[in-house]
Amino acid sequence: MVQYYPPVGFHFRIDIDGITSGDQEINFQEVSGLDATIGEFTFKEGGENRFVHRLPDRVTYDKLVLKRGMLTGSKLIGWFKDAVESFKFNPKDITVTLLNADHEPLEAWSFVSAYPVKWSVSTFNAMQNEIVVETIELAFQYFTRLEIS
Repeated sequence: MVQYYPPVGFHFRIDIDGITSGDQEINFQEVSGLDATIGEFTFKEGGENRFVHRLPDRVTYDKLVLKRGMLTGSKLIGWFKDAVESFKFNPKDITVTLLNADHEPLEAWSFVSAYPVKWSVSTFNAMQNEIVVETIELAFQYFTRLEIS
């Protein structure tokens, strides 16, 4: 009897068009924001007092949040710096891929026209021995789940 085991969430990679190319830029410790919510529109029908009609509305998405140990000389941070300092936005497609133990794709999500909206660095604390973590938040138009063959 074959049992199904759900995949683990710690083996993944991030690919950003024009920035990542199989090097250290793909190494992240955490990814969040793979959330989509269908909005709801309510309609009150005249003469009907028992309920309101609930209809689907637009889909909304959370921001894509990437965390990693701080990387000096990063192309990704250069992309963010262009947005903050020059107010130049160059949207890029991003793929988040969940991998199995053999580094093969299990599932993947494509984020369309993403651009940076927030960058932060963890607190410096002389009393703790921790790596510096940078957090990058990205807005995007929408995401789709890709077919893995």
